[in-house]
Amino acid sequence: MGVKKIVSTVLTFLPGITIAMLAVTGFAQMPIFKRYYIADIPGFGWLAKFYVTHYMHYLLAVVLLAFLGHRSVSWFLGRKRGAGTVWTTKIKRLILAGLVATGMMLVVRNLPGYHFSPGVLVALDLTHLGLTVLLMVTGVVSVVVSRIIPDQNNKSV
Repeated sequence: MGVKKIVSTVLTFLPGITIAMLAVTGFAQMPIFKRYYIADIPGFGWLAKFYVTHYMHYLLAVVLLAFLGHRSVSWFLGRKRGAGTVWTTKIKRLILAGLVATGMMLVVRNLPGYHFSPGVLVALDLTHLGLTVLLMVTGVVSVVVSRIIPDQNNKSV
């Protein structure tokens, strides 16, 4: 297996795995895995540890940002422009942009010296959570649409 094939395979599966793990670590920061005893299943104990999931979430966000930066540069240089983009892909891109924006604001909130009002914090948290759920729903709709209309070039972000 050549280097190009390995890089291509990694770039194919990396965003999906990263986004799935971001969802898991994000939900783990709300103590639902401990509350519903999922963390008691052998091998899932780390889901109940806030700082483990918090730092994993940040690390995975860096991986996602690096991938999105790579994809953006490739698009601007004209290497990845296809014949057309399916509407679900455009929606997923907008949702990802919203997730990145709200995520960056939530990171800034955790820095020393920055204080947001409680109302802004609640709005940021709920927007970030809502966009995550919307991304999951859009992913399911995207799969259903690709099954119903198989001739569309329905690629992931």
